[in-house]
Amino acid sequence: MQLETIELTSIVPILAKTHAASAEIRRLSDQQKKDILYRLAEVLVANTTQIIAENAKDLLRMDPADPKYDRLMLTKKRIADLAESMKDVANLNDPTGELLLSKELQNGLKIKKIAVPMGVVGVIFESRPNVTVDVTALCIRSGNAVVLRGGSDAFDTNTYLVSLIHDVLREFGVNTDAITLLPTDRAFVKELLTATRFVDLIIPRGSESLIQFVRQNSLVPTIETGAGVCHTYVEKTADLAKATEIVVNAKVSRPSVCNSLDTVLVDEAIAETFLPSLIEGFNKWNVEVFADNTAYEILAEAGFKSLQKATEADFGREFLDYKCSIKVVSGLEEALDHISKYSSRHSEAILSKDTDLCKRFVQEVDAAAVYTNASTRFTDGGQFGLGAEIGISTQKLHARGPFALEKLVTEKWIVEGDGQVRW
Repeated sequence: MQLETIELTSIVPILAKTHAASAEIRRLSDQQKKDILYRLAEVLVANTTQIIAENAKDLLRMDPADPKYDRLMLTKKRIADLAESMKDVANLNDPTGELLLSKELQNGLKIKKIAVPMGVVGVIFESRPNVTVDVTALCIRSGNAVVLRGGSDAFDTNTYLVSLIHDVLREFGVNTDAITLLPTDRAFVKELLTATRFVDLIIPRGSESLIQFVRQNSLVPTIETGAGVCHTYVEKTADLAKATEIVVNAKVSRPSVCNSLDTVLVDEAIAETFLPSLIEGFNKWNVEVFADNTAYEILAEAGFKSLQKATEADFGREFLDYKCSIKVVSGLEEALDHISKYSSRHSEAILSKDTDLCKRFVQEVDAAAVYTNASTRFTDGGQFGLGAEIGISTQKLHARGPFALEKLVTEKWIVEGDGQVRW
């Protein structure tokens, strides 16, 4: 199949049109933005069959064993969830226009600081057509235009989804250039990353290699939605029945996403009791374990078959599959040291009845989301009541954690005077 139908030598004219169209999105009223998103939700559900058919074309080009296959797949339920998420975003308060500060100076100048849209948001992503819908919803609600650069593996799905979005924008008399899907040709990526005149923010969402490429090559400010190397530390006072359920859930409920569990740290005092309790749940989902020497001996003796001895490379590894590493630790100190060394600062958890240890874990672990006695799978904009997200930011400037509606704004100072001058 020929993925691209238009021959381009530069995407600058496309970016210029999106930049110009951003003014139209900015002018939309609160109610207009809500109405557009509700209509988009209706259109998604009404076209479920065709969306799945277009998605099937993309799936045929990908090996089902590829961890990205699940991320690429859209089902009836996932489409329905996307539509509901779009309504959730519509029902959130418009973050633009919020008065952040107001004061009057001694010279009579009246100063206000308000929240305003970023302008044009560029998103580079791989394999996840849901990003097309989520980003569109968040950007429309926050008054931003958006440039989408999806991967070739989701070309047919993304193209069809954007065509539906454009149909709705036309219904409301909004310039379709406000939501732009770029060609998948990699030659244009650097052009996007250096388009400081037309793009205000770049958000990469995908593999660590993609994120690092954007970091190293972008002249446009970026927000990293980093890889998720997530740990769960099972402390010796943990409720082992609950701990078993939490660990299995964090690993198998959807292993291809960034908040899934990668490494289990188990207190040596409970390792011989706790580790065999994972076998039934792991066997059910064919989870492969890469275990340190102590965990290997315990699991092997308990009859667990999908077992390998861990190497250094298996710690700090984002598996994105039915695989995880396990290490037995002497206690909290060693667990904290291990997480400090290998964490990607995404989501980390401790399972313990000791409230003092939980408090210390929360204080000392440097991550966007830190859990006590719960699965890391909850690190998600929808789950946190944010409607949807563009990704999970693992950096510390501007946004950290679910990067959602509230962070798609910047600030503007408005100064009202009556002839004041400064010499």
